[in-house]
Amino acid sequence: MDISFGGKRVLVTGASRGIGRAIVVQLAKCGAKVIAVGRSKPDLETLKAETGAETLVLDISDWGETEKGLGRIGPVDLLVNNAGEGMIKALVDLEEGDVDRVLAINTKALINVTRIVVKDLLARKAPGSIVNLSSQASLAGLLHHTVYCASKGAVDAFTRAAALELGPHNIRVNCVNPTVIMTDMGRLGWSDPKVAQPMLQKIPLRRFGEVRDVVDVVLFLLSDKATMITGTCLPIDGGFVAC
Repeated sequence: MDISFGGKRVLVTGASRGIGRAIVVQLAKCGAKVIAVGRSKPDLETLKAETGAETLVLDISDWGETEKGLGRIGPVDLLVNNAGEGMIKALVDLEEGDVDRVLAINTKALINVTRIVVKDLLARKAPGSIVNLSSQASLAGLLHHTVYCASKGAVDAFTRAAALELGPHNIRVNCVNPTVIMTDMGRLGWSDPKVAQPMLQKIPLRRFGEVRDVVDVVLFLLSDKATMITGTCLPIDGGFVAC
């Protein structure tokens, strides 16, 4: 199934590495004009050289600076809210800064970026598509992931509410909920069989996801192939939440 984003401008947050970077690469291959947002200038520079993407070094946890920065990039047709912060820590050991940091990136920043893009879409009376990166942690409790689970549960709820509000304006909002994905960081954290096997036994397909598993679904939901899909939280988890 061919997907083309010719003539579309796509904003991707968390684009410096991992899934975000791979999304930018594939969008560029499909003809999109991509604005890649991240915190690592060197990584963004290599991404620009590889794909021709416009890049913006920005800490989206800063509400005001994000509004200023995104206000200078021009119109955006499609949005991928990929930026995220992990947190594995026992509930009783959490400190206020832990909660603030995770919610600032995973929830508050996502809402702010979406608000800015949607405001422009509405002003132009333009259709749009937004895909939020959530997690299987929003759908099932994971040990020592209380704050992370809470932040991603908020993403799912926001996705549904935003889809309801924006549907009459032909703006679709969906999210994807991946399991463990074999990014460089994923391979580092899950390469030990003693760590990996208990989780793999809970996944009917008996494997972790690859980056392309997420990229393909994100591009589908962004595209005109999914024009009747909105308000959906789609697990990419090998059946984990079905058990």
